[in-house]
Amino acid sequence: MRPIIAVLYDFDKTLCTTDMQNYAFIPSLGMTPEAFWTEANSFGRRNRIDGILAYMYIMIQESQRRNLPFTRQDLVEKGRGIELFPGVEEWFGRINAFGAEQGVEVEHYVISSGLREIIEGSSISGAFREIYASEFYYDGEGRPVWPKLAVNFTAKTQFVYRINKGVLDVSDDKTLNASMPDDSKRVPFTNMIYMGDGLSDVPCMKMMRAYGGQAIAVYQGSNRAGVEELLARGRVDFIFPADYREGTALDMTVKNIIRKMAISDRLWEENTQQLRRIGEDVLPFQEALY
Repeated sequence: MRPIIAVLYDFDKTLCTTDMQNYAFIPSLGMTPEAFWTEANSFGRRNRIDGILAYMYIMIQESQRRNLPFTRQDLVEKGRGIELFPGVEEWFGRINAFGAEQGVEVEHYVISSGLREIIEGSSISGAFREIYASEFYYDGEGRPVWPKLAVNFTAKTQFVYRINKGVLDVSDDKTLNASMPDDSKRVPFTNMIYMGDGLSDVPCMKMMRAYGGQAIAVYQGSNRAGVEELLARGRVDFIFPADYREGTALDMTVKNIIRKMAISDRLWEENTQQLRRIGEDVLPFQEALY
């Protein structure tokens, strides 16, 4: 098998221009994004509820209060209107092809506090090996009845470990927590790139820097200062404008990182083969001694 390089993405303001609920869902309520998020955040603080669970609850409550349809398929349809940053739609195929030229396989994953259902409606959902995002559990008629998964900022790190071990099923905690030798893990941390846009991504970014992966923050005008602070504080390795088109600084740097990772994998394999050959030569000599 070719070595695997995993690129992990936040979604909101990393691949698309704003919070995914802002494009179609919140306008369907007749609310502004500011009004919706103020209500959700205030509700969470008053009741000491996790912020992700709070906004999921308010989504249901506001839809019911207005007698609006709220089904899984409705949320997927609302994902069709997501506005992606320049070059995102062509990004995945181009990076995959570059990885193949370097002798590695590139996989893409989403780790987002947004909604899986809305992401599935986007034009790029098929590019990801797995989408880890908040999600509702639905009844037989497709109506939400319970949070199936809530991905808050610190919980994101769980999914980095899942990708590392190749335990992608979120219901499989036993295998995830089992001891596993580093050389048998499917995607080493040193073969990971995490891409985000701000403080909510810091736990994953710190993991990358601690374990030998790479952390990249992208920005648009509204969050440039915050991203620059992440770089100044040593929380990310690189920062770039959120422009994924071929030839941009982001495009060239990610390719350079993949090239470096591919070379490191080849050197590791060569070292392993040399050690194996030495072992094969030494074993007959040791047997002769004894």
